[in-house]
Amino acid sequence: MTRMPLGYPLLQITRPVRLSSMAAEAHTNSSQLQPENAPQTLVDYPVPLSPPPPLLSKNVELNRALTASSKSSIFSLSRNDVLFEDEWLIAVNKPQGIYCESILSSVRSLLSPDQEEVVKLQELHLSNRLDRDTSGVTVITKSHKVAAKLVKAFTDHMVKKTYLALCVGSVPKWNKIIVKSGHGRSKHGAWRVYAVSDVGRALPGGSSVRDMETLIEVLSVDGKDCSQEPLGSGKHEENTIVVEEKSEITSCTEESEVLVRAYPRSGRTHQIRLHCQYLGIPIRGDVKYEGVYEWKDRIYQGHELHAESLSFEHPVTGHSVLNRAPLPLWASEAVSKVYL
Repeated sequence: MTRMPLGYPLLQITRPVRLSSMAAEAHTNSSQLQPENAPQTLVDYPVPLSPPPPLLSKNVELNRALTASSKSSIFSLSRNDVLFEDEWLIAVNKPQGIYCESILSSVRSLLSPDQEEVVKLQELHLSNRLDRDTSGVTVITKSHKVAAKLVKAFTDHMVKKTYLALCVGSVPKWNKIIVKSGHGRSKHGAWRVYAVSDVGRALPGGSSVRDMETLIEVLSVDGKDCSQEPLGSGKHEENTIVVEEKSEITSCTEESEVLVRAYPRSGRTHQIRLHCQYLGIPIRGDVKYEGVYEWKDRIYQGHELHAESLSFEHPVTGHSVLNRAPLPLWASEAVSKVYL
């Protein structure tokens, strides 16, 4: 089993056979070598509470990006990928390893001849943008006016989203948990978790820390349905973590496969991936955020995160719209183990 390691000493890494990272250690050593009277920079910036990406993740991510670019250049949607369509919207099922820009550019091929005359290519707009390796529901609007209304619905948190993720880590001591934290880019451009009390503070590059909130529910551990836990165990209570410090979750040599459903209450970049990392259950294959790269004699070429559903009020008709994407193989296998 190979995982991009945790970067911070607080998590006390004891796991064998991992891709080693010395990012945090190198930063500490370089600080110790500076003379006492050396000018201090970035002292007013908030300190991220999650570790930086492991050094060796750079090569893995580069290879994945090159592969995805090649696949995306020849990718084309089919009618089987369409989840919903009317004259204003089209929702499709994005596969893993394809860039959203390729989804957008290939939508035009799905339009009927009548629509193709009405809908201008420059008016097609991605309403939600999934990461390269995240699969699932992607919604495209067909006019600027409809796009503006749907963007406002996302901004006002009127769009409900659910995701499935298969994680590898320590067995959670909770069944449901709400994670509230800050979110932003560190000085090297990586997305990191910040303290809630840092929300609004300036970051390098001119951005600022923004709030981030996710409800995460454990569905199964190693294929065992977690709803079978005794009601008196305390695991069914909905806990809340308000992040102010680095994660205190210690790692262990015994790791489990943890299937979770996530309900993001904000829409930050890499939000679910960052919160799973903070909780000590990074997503399988997510090398940027310490997920295992190799697990049970298999190397993973992408993280296992799926945008399961997206629901909202139709920006034109006002009707409720619920889009569900078919499960990818890894998710259907994980879910089938629970309900056997």
